[in-house]
Amino acid sequence: MSRDHTHVQEFFGARAADWDSRFPDDDPAYAAAVAELGLREGDRVLDAGCGTGRALPPLRTAVGPSGLVLGADVTPGMLQAAVRAGRDREGRLLLTDVAALPLRSRSLDAVFAAGLIAHLPDPAGNLRELARVVRPGGVLALFHPIGRRALASRQGRLVTPDDLRAEPNLRPLLAGAGWRMTSYVDEDDRFLALAVRGA
Repeated sequence: MSRDHTHVQEFFGARAADWDSRFPDDDPAYAAAVAELGLREGDRVLDAGCGTGRALPPLRTAVGPSGLVLGADVTPGMLQAAVRAGRDREGRLLLTDVAALPLRSRSLDAVFAAGLIAHLPDPAGNLRELARVVRPGGVLALFHPIGRRALASRQGRLVTPDDLRAEPNLRPLLAGAGWRMTSYVDEDDRFLALAVRGA
């Protein structure tokens, strides 16, 4: 995979306008995954690779009006779709690469990342960058509204042993980037791996 995000921008840019209508029933799954982060009033959270911002409303609900919600994506069309959907009212949108976030170290309490890891050109380095911006003890959620097998079936492919999201691959990848995996769920109706930022 290339080290830049050109292919990601092209892929998602071409699909941004109708992304939400292609997956209209995903909102409850996003809300349930956000609930597992254990966010509190006033917390600071980043939706990394936020796309059309589907996680922003439940993230805002979780942290309340005093909390900080950021949505970062590298594809302008996805952020434009988030604005059209009114989700920019729930948090601040950033056009940026998760490989170099314009955020202070240890400035966040949590990161939510839906479908992100499969699109990272440097998963280990990018997960380290997410760890950089989260305080020790902060939480990372790697989420997808359907599990690995269901996603592979949708895409007309088989699940392979080298899939980054497979638990034997993901656990050491996270550990090497400063995260400790605390739970792992891979079912047909959701994928959710939670990890805690080390000291």
